[in-house]
Amino acid sequence: MYKIVLLRHGESIWNAQNRFTGWTDAELSEKGADEAGEAGKILKNEGYVFDLAFTSVLKRAIDTTAIVLREMGSAGIETKFIWQLNERHYGALQGLNKAEMAAKYGEEQVRIWRRSYGVRPPEMEEEDYRRQNELEIFKSVPVGKMPRTESLADTCARAVDYWQKEIAPAIKRGKKILISAHGNSLRALVKYLDNIGDKEISELNIPTGAPLVYELDDDLKPIKHYYLGDQDAIARRIDAVKNQYKT
Repeated sequence: MYKIVLLRHGESIWNAQNRFTGWTDAELSEKGADEAGEAGKILKNEGYVFDLAFTSVLKRAIDTTAIVLREMGSAGIETKFIWQLNERHYGALQGLNKAEMAAKYGEEQVRIWRRSYGVRPPEMEEEDYRRQNELEIFKSVPVGKMPRTESLADTCARAVDYWQKEIAPAIKRGKKILISAHGNSLRALVKYLDNIGDKEISELNIPTGAPLVYELDDDLKPIKHYYLGDQDAIARRIDAVKNQYKT
């Protein structure tokens, strides 16, 4: 049996402001840093040890990873910074308040933008796209791969491809792995692992800062999965994510 941990970053400043964040490099809020610290303490107390971490190239995931590993006394382990684990790109919606967009366009439209599998939000403006291309943190993104917007299907394609090519082989080599990423890139991996349908995935919400353990068989098929920590608090965080677009 193999065991891995998936962890959504702690609350970011833009999470706290209920904004569409996507590839915007928002920092952790004070609460988010505390969530990351608590996740690290929980993992340490439960006896988890990692020798390889994968994170996105976005600061909120990188800082969450660093805080968790520091709390665990594992700050020196190998960490890979992977653009394919970035959050879903929300296009022209990035920076806009979800509840305000629901008031303007209706809750159902915002729900479709946030949770549907194949629908992409409106593309970002050309000027914003050029600025995005110039950012140093995205230099690892190949030419032609830089998005203007993404559906969850697009996010699944890049995240699952990286899982198959790099993460799964590392697990098979016996690496003890932490994947610290984002709500949608982790939903993409969960969809793949649990073989969740395109419609059903819209109901899955992943809370910030809660370690999600997957136990896998020899073929890397899930045996079971579960969150570590206060289950009531985790349920409240899941509800908070679910209701972000409510007016």
